[in-house]
Amino acid sequence: MIQIDDKLLSDDVIEQKFVCDLKKCKGICCIEGDSGAPLTIDEMSKLEDVLPIVKEYMRPVGIAAVEKDGAYYKDTEGDFVTTLVNGAECAFVVFDEEKIAWCAIERAFNDGKISFRKPSSCYLYPIRTKQFTDVIGVNYDEWDICKSAVKNGKKLDVPVYKFLEQPLTEEYGEEWYKKLCYFAENNPKDTCQRY
Repeated sequence: MIQIDDKLLSDDVIEQKFVCDLKKCKGICCIEGDSGAPLTIDEMSKLEDVLPIVKEYMRPVGIAAVEKDGAYYKDTEGDFVTTLVNGAECAFVVFDEEKIAWCAIERAFNDGKISFRKPSSCYLYPIRTKQFTDVIGVNYDEWDICKSAVKNGKKLDVPVYKFLEQPLTEEYGEEWYKKLCYFAENNPKDTCQRY
């Protein structure tokens, strides 16, 4: 484990390779899983605020699910997550002509209509975070549906933290990300380090 400020990272964030390969996986992480995308309390409020605009980008089946069940719910683990369509894909999923899954929230953001990009759990994936009393756990989530991303990351020699440079910088700040890069480039294979 590596601690940078109040973030406790697993070594895998630095050591594992990962680059999404949407042509192969088709964005299946937005479709598979036990529940929707985890949301923070702040994100639940933001999602409610932007929902009328985001609906313009959603599929009718997604709109129907949100109108019936709300934009989010509490799953079996007690986490608030985005609503699903018939227990399958996220209600905010849209598909392009190649059947690749995209996020309606992010499409509205990219068009400049809203300031909320999408849930941080999606933006930071394959990293998952967990708030503890004094620290935030930052862990690499290894999922078999992402085999093509792991293979692609190895081929391109891109570690998880480099693949997620923009999301990590936006989430934790430029100085924090610089510390992470410095540690990764100067302390390989060290464990239980505090920086």
